[in-house]
Amino acid sequence: MKNLNHKVHCCADCGGVAEGGVSLKACKSCMSVKYCNVNCQKNHWPTHKKVCKQRAAELCDEVLFKDPLPKDDCPICFLPMPERLLSCMTLPPATISSVPIADFAEANEELADMSMETYYSCCGKSICVGCINSFGKTRNIGTCPFCKADHVNKTDGEGVEEFIKRVEVNDAGSMYVLGNHYCQGQLGLLRDRERAMELWTRAAVLGSSQAHFHLGVYYREGGDLKKAKFHTEAAAMAGHEVARCNLGMIEVQSGNMGRAVKHWTIAASTGNHAAMKNILVNFKQGHGVSRDALNSTLTAYNNYCAEMRSEARDAAIRSY
Repeated sequence: MKNLNHKVHCCADCGGVAEGGVSLKACKSCMSVKYCNVNCQKNHWPTHKKVCKQRAAELCDEVLFKDPLPKDDCPICFLPMPERLLSCMTLPPATISSVPIADFAEANEELADMSMETYYSCCGKSICVGCINSFGKTRNIGTCPFCKADHVNKTDGEGVEEFIKRVEVNDAGSMYVLGNHYCQGQLGLLRDRERAMELWTRAAVLGSSQAHFHLGVYYREGGDLKKAKFHTEAAAMAGHEVARCNLGMIEVQSGNMGRAVKHWTIAASTGNHAAMKNILVNFKQGHGVSRDALNSTLTAYNNYCAEMRSEARDAAIRSY
């Protein structure tokens, strides 16, 4: 045991042992070997390079493919908030034992790009469409469903000031939404993509999955695939199911069907209809999806859709 400990705690290049309060520095990429100093690390790199890159990729995948963070809940109904309306369907949840394999909670494709939530800068809360729809029926459509702040008599300028105040206290939600307004030229603002990217970047640093997702889209459109991949992966790891599904499509384009299925499985398990559909298609075509894998993913998908459903959300969907 003494020899093993000595081997683990010695420099991978010269074999030196840390003494006199001097500690060895681990390779930051793979964390599997240690060095006395930078010179030892450089000397050992030709030998270590292949193993380092392989282990670094394994560590990256361990983080990338782990279970996603749970979705935020609506502060009124306390149900998980899916990224898109298509994740919250009106059909009853299917089960493997009672419904044919091709039947699952189908999405209304017309709702595919519609957000499930609305952000209110007055209180910094994101409210689901179900609660907004229910609140509107009480004839209070012009006020915030959470804090009851008036939105009817507010000018665009007052709205922008409200966002700016929350941005100043590092509210990631306000940064993200204000970035959207700059990008689209809304609330009387001139279109300013640079300002939008700046706000999204700040929101992403604070952990906004939506900001990471938008940055990924814009960097991909601009041809910076490295940054696009970084932000799309960050969004997926933060629980953004659309970003996760998109990663699967990126892997297909690279010929990595196994990795694509992994991404789709995670996305489908968190209620993403497009990912569930992709898994079903690949199962039928015999492309790396077993019957057992399909069954377990379908069960997780339907359970999650059922968890996100409510009468209020179903009513909101029917109103569109």
